[in-house]
Amino acid sequence: MSARLFVDAWDPAYGASFEAAGGPAAPSSAQVQTDVELPPDEWRPLRAPDGIEPPDVVLLVDGVRRIDASVWTEEPDGGSFPGVAASYAAGVVRCDLRRGVAELAGAEVERGLFTASPSAGDVVAGQIRYAVHRVGGTGELSKLPAAVQGPLTALEVKVSGAVRDDGDLLVVDGPLRNRRQLPRTLGYIKTQHSQYLDARHTALVTGLHAGERSPVFRLGTAWGGYSWYLRLPGGGRGPWAGIVRVECSAELAEQQAVELAHLSLATLPRFASTPYKDPRAPQNLIPIAGLERRLRARLGDGRLLHRALTFASNAS
Repeated sequence: MSARLFVDAWDPAYGASFEAAGGPAAPSSAQVQTDVELPPDEWRPLRAPDGIEPPDVVLLVDGVRRIDASVWTEEPDGGSFPGVAASYAAGVVRCDLRRGVAELAGAEVERGLFTASPSAGDVVAGQIRYAVHRVGGTGELSKLPAAVQGPLTALEVKVSGAVRDDGDLLVVDGPLRNRRQLPRTLGYIKTQHSQYLDARHTALVTGLHAGERSPVFRLGTAWGGYSWYLRLPGGGRGPWAGIVRVECSAELAEQQAVELAHLSLATLPRFASTPYKDPRAPQNLIPIAGLERRLRARLGDGRLLHRALTFASNAS
């Protein structure tokens, strides 16, 4: 018997909703505790309990980044180091579910020069400043774009902290990483890279219906925390279509994590996108998609910035 074929709903330009090369079929080495919410042999699909309502206000935070130029330094001793000039932005969408209103609550743009050069300084291109960020190691050019993630995460924490209210729910697009100290915060992972559960529990995940989630489990990774899977509506027929992983801080009590899992199931599906609106539907939530467009516009024209950087380097 031949294997069934499913076409991923995502536009191929955005990759895939799962990572085939090392993705959900590739087991993770992380230790997993599966008895957080239910005993491992009693796992079953879960729905939000009666009476669970989404919060009045949901904040969704995301960031974008762009490499404006690759650069090389000329050191006083004759050596040279590669670098990248990057623009990055973070913003927050405030969704008032009582009034049915979503608005941009805050956004900031920063730019940086990322290099291992010990002598490089800030780069001023017209009225634009790229603040230098020292990168450890050899500063290999192919690894420099990843160095932007740390400052971008810090910017996301800054903009989200400035707009929080008591009782709101903050949804971070991507893993929480070092944002686990933020209260009532969920990490929202829309692309599945690794299989954390054994075959039996993974089969439960891929068998979820829209509006169902897995029980909560705990990951023993460096950024360990509580996690669970849920399936969004409109994800097509593939086993991982519409599946997202959600996580919360390991510092919470188990019952607090379970309560957040209930809350996520009552909240996230209402933001699911549709294929005719978004090529990464349904995982790329509608407010996040709009926020990404606004943030990319705020980064400015990459061609003009590249030209300004070229002019600044020639004038130095």
